[in-house]
Parts: sequence; C-alpha cells; structure tokens
Amino acid sequence: MKKKILKLIEQTNVYDVAKKTELQFLDEFSKQHLNSFYLKREDQQPVYSFKLRGAYQKISLLTSEQLSRGVVAASAGNHAQGVAYSAMKKKIKSTIVMPATTPEIKVNAVKRYASKVILHGDSYDDAYEKAQEIIADSNATFIHPYDDYEVIAGQGTIASELLDQLSSIDYVFIPVGGGGLFAGMALYLKYKNPSIKIIAVEPENSACFNAALTAKKRVVLDSVGIFVDGVAVKQIGKIPFDLARDYVDDTVLLTTDEICAGIKDIYDNIRAIAEPAGALALAGMKKYSMLHGLENKTLVGVLCGANINFHRLRHISERAEIGEQ
Repeated sequence: MKKKILKLIEQTNVYDVAKKTELQFLDEFSKQHLNSFYLKREDQQPVYSFKLRGAYQKISLLTSEQLSRGVVAASAGNHAQGVAYSAMKKKIKSTIVMPATTPEIKVNAVKRYASKVILHGDSYDDAYEKAQEIIADSNATFIHPYDDYEVIAGQGTIASELLDQLSSIDYVFIPVGGGGLFAGMALYLKYKNPSIKIIAVEPENSACFNAALTAKKRVVLDSVGIFVDGVAVKQIGKIPFDLARDYVDDTVLLTTDEICAGIKDIYDNIRAIAEPAGALALAGMKKYSMLHGLENKTLVGVLCGANINFHRLRHISERAEIGEQ
C-alpha cells in the first residue's frame, strides 16, 4: 500500500482542480520566537481547504460506471466542499451528509457546488451512518474523508510541493482529525527525508491519534469537542493509523484558548483568517518550540483551512487574549 500511495502522489491528478499553494514565511513571528516559521497556505485552494486534493484524487480514479451512479460523502464541511467541487468538475451527482452542527458557511458552500445536502446528527459519526444508508439504496460510491489510500495520496501531494519549495526543514507540524492528511504527508516526507521530524497536532478534547498511540491501538473517544469542528473525530482511521504510527515523532495537544491565540497570530502575521483547525499547526509550532526550547530551527505547519462563520470571531477574539498568556 505504501508504494501505491507514493506512486499516486508522484503521478497525481489533483492539479486538474487544485493549485500549488504558497509556502509563506512568518517574518515577525520568526524573530519573536527565535526560529524560522513557515505556513503552507492550503486556505488558498478553490474551496479554502486542502480537502479538495484527496476528494479529487479519489473521484478522478473512478470508472465511468461508478461515475454514472454518483458519489456520497459524510463531512463536517471541508471534505464536503472538496467532494462537491470535484463532482461538479466531473459533471456527476453528489450527495453530502453533514452534521446539523456544521457552520452555515460550509453548508451554503456545498450547496453552491450543485450538491444535495442532508443535515443529520451532531457529529461526523452520525453523518457517516446516514451516508451508509443512502449508499445501500443508491449504489453510489462513498468518498471517505480519510480512511482511503487514494484520498490519503491526494493529501500527500502537499508534502511533495513542500519539499520543492524549501530545501532544509527540521520539523513539520500537521493537524490530525481522521488522519488522512497526516498519513499522506508523513509517509512522503519520511520517504524523501527521514531526518525531518513529524509532529501531530490535536486539540486536547478530541485527540484520537494521541489516544491511539498511547494505547498502541485505535480507540474510540467517549466524546469530542466541536469547537475545532474540522478535526472533531472520535476514532482515527484504520489506514491512516497503520501508516502514521510508523512516522510520527511526537505529538502536541492544545487548549481551545491556545488555538484561538493561534488564529490571532495568523491574522497578525499574514492577514489571513484561519478556521480553528487551520490554526492548529501554528499554535502547535509555537507551543512545541517553547516547551522544547527550540532555537534556529526551521518549522513548517499546514494552514489547512479557512472556512469559518464570521460571527465566531467575537468568541475567538475573547479567548485568544487568555490563550496568549
């Protein structure tokens, strides 16, 4: 499977729809924290998140018969937009099941790409169960957000771009929800340069990967916090975990206040507004470098998405002041 994923990354179809995103140096932030900090700007994709890569990679490899039956996905938002956008480009039908708690901006974005949207349940797991019922009736193809090696390969193309953009890297910080982004990037980065340290970043209240590493097997969390909705997953995917546990060097867990401070740091430095999951990497780099006394190192993080409801910014601003302490 590893060889298949690496081959797909290097012979990818994602650039039919995705763009090679900017790697942005954070000048003032780097001076302040005594290291070189970079952000991979996946918020620059057409759907404002990296999820377009994996969704299109998967859909582009379907047979004509599969395409004719359409696709179904379950998602809290960004994967939904990736699938809907990809389906629109391929001119096929798509149905997306989203938790009822999904931010309105993400629901409206999916509808804009001519996809049928069904709101169901309070979590990804609820939406997933509903999607399986739809597939049983329609025989459409399910596009999994992370537990699929072709999807993982699509996300791994970020790592390929990163190595082309920066010759010397000490640490790469990658957000983890279901693990597709982490698995794809970590596999490729370690294949090309084993000396790069790969750090997984999760919220404290939905750290399914950290829990699995501790238990040495996948576990199901009793509950997950939904503030960082992009990574609110109770159990890391089977394929991502089988891959990722071999390549992770360390983990860093963040409080809600630290994540809010990360959103503010990103805005202050590059005038971009990240969604909470999008700020995980920078908040993780900041905390990890301080905890471990890093100096004169090159740290890269993935700004994985920017789909956030505007009205949430008031709450984030208030919490950021606490997080900065």
